[in-house]
Amino acid sequence: QVQLVESGGGLVQAGGSLRLACVASGTVFGVNIMNWYRQAPGKQRELVGYITPDGSTDYTDSMKDRFTISRDNAKNTAYLQMNSLKPEDTAVYICNADIRTTMAPRYLNYWGQGTQVTVSS
Repeated sequence: QVQLVESGGGLVQAGGSLRLACVASGTVFGVNIMNWYRQAPGKQRELVGYITPDGSTDYTDSMKDRFTISRDNAKNTAYLQMNSLKPEDTAVYICNADIRTTMAPRYLNYWGQGTQVTVSS
């Protein structure tokens, strides 16, 4: 059994910062690419960016100047540092990752439940 659990969301004023975390727990044998998505009310889910096991990252163009993804492989954790937040960044931020468990020989894709980020003007 594997779970992805996000944390760190909350209410912040415009211009502020938040750091989200995504932890893979359970019978985890290995974690491959970890992705961050977000979904605003009434909008489609969009990719924020991703990070590979060796730390390579890529981002959606509109976010690359303010958002930074990092990871701690020893803790099976990815982070999303968000700076200079804007009201339009208000969304549920959701973690997604390819995980290999101790019970299966291949990587499977898992989603977290998300954490709410609200940016006030």
